[in-house]
Amino acid sequence: MYNFEFERPSSIADAVTALKGEDAQALGGGQTLIPTLKQRLASPATLVSLSGIPDMKGICTNDDGLLCIGGATTHGAVAAGAGAYPGLAGLAGQIGDPAVRTRGTIGGSLANNDPSACYPAAALASGAQIVTNSRTIPADDYFLGMFTTALDEGEIITEVRFPVPQKSNYQKFVQPASRFAMVGVFVAKFADGVRVAVTGASEGGVFRWTEAEEALSRDFSAAAIKGLKASADGMIGDLHATPEYRAHLIGVMTGRAVTAAV
Repeated sequence: MYNFEFERPSSIADAVTALKGEDAQALGGGQTLIPTLKQRLASPATLVSLSGIPDMKGICTNDDGLLCIGGATTHGAVAAGAGAYPGLAGLAGQIGDPAVRTRGTIGGSLANNDPSACYPAAALASGAQIVTNSRTIPADDYFLGMFTTALDEGEIITEVRFPVPQKSNYQKFVQPASRFAMVGVFVAKFADGVRVAVTGASEGGVFRWTEAEEALSRDFSAAAIKGLKASADGMIGDLHATPEYRAHLIGVMTGRAVTAAV
């Protein structure tokens, strides 16, 4: 590690002010940032911790029926407290290990937008709203590519609002060493149709599998997608899996998610 300043504001306004300082970096649960600092892949002069802001923690349902989760809410808290949205609670319970779930936060995960992270699939499949200190961003407009989002410099995710579907499920083919998704698929069935989001597979990050959405909107069963095949173009190829294998897993995980949701 190296020397840096550390600030722990108690309000969103104070956090925004602190992040305006020269070379300041927001710190959520630190599950990605701290290892990055240890490897000297980043070296901000000031870390601004968001863990001491009460307004960014907690889970509730608002007047519009949306499940609202504070950006500093941990994965463990989501797993235990998002019972109104079983698919989301189940996803949170699969993230990392108990130590990671105790520290990592939903806002930090979405801000980092790792191409193999789980929450981006839930947000995109749900049509969630990403609320920041200055605006609300629809999930369809938020994810711009691998580790890239619509967030501006110094912008903080204060809350994530999830429409709750009629049925949902998340299935993840785990990379054993990291516990990240080699391929993860979140399926959400709403009254007006089905949304399917895939993480871990594409070089462009999380994406919607529209062909499966159309088929499942007509018939919400695993049989409806039996003949569908995701394209291997643009899929990640590494020592863990070829692009073709990841494309194959998309269909397998989608079928499992639909079966579990039903």
